[in-house]
Formats: sequence, structure tokens, C-alpha cells
Amino acid sequence: MSTMTAKIVHISIDRHWKEVYGFAGRPENMPLWASGLASGLEQDGEDWVAKGILGTVRVSFTPRNEFGVIDHTVTIESGLKVYNALRVAPNGNGCEVMFTLLKLPGMTDEQFAADAAHVLKDLSTLKSLMER
Repeated sequence: MSTMTAKIVHISIDRHWKEVYGFAGRPENMPLWASGLASGLEQDGEDWVAKGILGTVRVSFTPRNEFGVIDHTVTIESGLKVYNALRVAPNGNGCEVMFTLLKLPGMTDEQFAADAAHVLKDLSTLKSLMER
């Protein structure tokens, strides 16, 4: 497979990066801000399972770490695996939350733009929750 087109979607949050990472990095909190997982996640061994419009998906998260990395792989029922790079990085007294969005094979430019808008909406929800 060749390199896919990528777009980094990010938002600044006025809260210490470790607090944002602590909240955002907990799979059980993701349905509160990541609308693609709004149905909720149930733990299944080391992975998490969600049911949604794409059917049942399995989500595998990177282990908790001191670097703010919340990478996760989503495997949909068809077997397609989508790698999601998600980072929380210090920015002064606050932080930057960055999601690397990949344009999957067969995806149109319009679909890619819609995905980017969807990710920004989710990150905006996270920002609202964290800045209360």
C-alpha cells in the first residue's frame, strides 16, 4: 500500500495536558466526546467493542504512557483496520490535541473533508468538556 494522504486535525485546550490525557485516554470516557463511539465501549479482554452504524467494531488502544499518546486501531466487521494517531501535547499551561486523519483508499475528497470536519467537531466537544 502506498502512503495515504494525511491531515492533522487539532485544537487547543486551556487545561493542563496531563488532565486532558487522563480524561481523553480512558476508553470509557470516549463516548462522551468521540461521536463515532457514542454507543459506548465495552471491554473485551485488552480490546474494547462498540456497536454502531458500521456494525460491531473492535478498538485496540496503545498502553497508557507518559507521552500523551492515545493511538488506537479500529477494526470493522469487514476486517478493515484503521489506525488512528491521537496525541495530547503540552502547549504552555494548556495543550494541543492532534488527530492524524488518513484518507483511506476509495475515499473521495468530499468524504475526506467530511471526516476532517467530524473529527474537529469531536475535538471541540472534548474542549468544551475539559474547559468547564
